[in-house]
Amino acid sequence: QVQLVESGGGLVEPGGSLRLTCAASTTIFSMYHMGWYRQAPGNQREFVARITSTSSTIYADSVKGRFTISRDNAKKTIYLQMNSLKPEDTAAYYCNAVHQFRPNDQYWGQGTQATVSS
Repeated sequence: QVQLVESGGGLVEPGGSLRLTCAASTTIFSMYHMGWYRQAPGNQREFVARITSTSSTIYADSVKGRFTISRDNAKKTIYLQMNSLKPEDTAAYYCNAVHQFRPNDQYWGQGTQATVSS
């Protein structure tokens, strides 16, 4: 069992920045692929960014060039640096963990709200 706790959400104006944090409880954090997903009211939960156990990264087209995902294995933490924020980035952001060899070993955090508005 892995617990994931997101933080760092808040209210920001268009063009501003936020840094989201996800802290994990597992002792084998380095063996998990990690990612961020988001869900706005009335929408499906959508992929935002992924960072693998070897630190390879993938981004959704909608955030490419604006968002950066990173991980700190010593701190058992991943981050999502969100720059040049747009109103359409407004959503609840969720942290996801998938074991690199066991794809059914997967966990979700509780979410943190990011709101981009004037």
